[in-house]
Amino acid sequence: MAYSTNEMMTVAAARRLKNGSVCFVGIGLPSKAANLARLTSSPDVVLIYESGPIGAKPSVLPLSIGDGELAETADTVVPTGEIFRYWLQGGRIDVGFLGAAQVDRFGNINTTVVGDYHQPKVRLPGAGGAPEIAGSAKSVLIILKQSARSFVDKLDFITSVGHGEGGDSRKRLGLPGAGPVGIITDLCIMEPEEGTHEFVVTALHPGVTREQVIAATGWPVRFAEQVDTTAEPTDLELTALRDLEARTAAAHGQAPGEA
Repeated sequence: MAYSTNEMMTVAAARRLKNGSVCFVGIGLPSKAANLARLTSSPDVVLIYESGPIGAKPSVLPLSIGDGELAETADTVVPTGEIFRYWLQGGRIDVGFLGAAQVDRFGNINTTVVGDYHQPKVRLPGAGGAPEIAGSAKSVLIILKQSARSFVDKLDFITSVGHGEGGDSRKRLGLPGAGPVGIITDLCIMEPEEGTHEFVVTALHPGVTREQVIAATGWPVRFAEQVDTTAEPTDLELTALRDLEARTAAAHGQAPGEA
């Protein structure tokens, strides 16, 4: 079954969630990948959203953290303060799943502005709960499309700290979580190098060349000693993803492919 680069990215990200893990989910691409995981390889993953739903099982992708679909399909709903204090800061979140407008070589995230903060070219949605998730979740996954505009040498603004300046930055900052352990894009998968915590390419998606990744990265990207090829999406994964997108588009009055 033929597939798009966006579908490859979503499937590759979904595969990173372990069955039975507790995942704090961001809206957008993270939510799509996390729910695909729930529908395929990780049926017992526990999805938590910032607004309070625990064990959410939406049949369509939520438009926001306040979407009623999340509360209606959750095992329970608790106050937002409990989500952050008891679940996140209490060390009960196995993985935080985040998106980004910009990311740097150490997995730091910008979702605040493009350009100067006081006179930005673009004002982005902002932080939400991402800084706390990036700081306190046991691990973090980041998903976004790859280009030299989004993978930058220096962030215009650091919204959420990944591995800071590299090395032992997180330890020096007193951040309890392990930080980002994977960046999944429409071209490749990156993972932090041991010691430096700089993200290096560990897998290329089928048909993608090293030259494409280099051109789409704003820093001198490096490749692991062994670079794997991502397994292609299965028919089961693609069918589940496309059905999810179709249900979402119908529910929200979107054209097919917009979900």
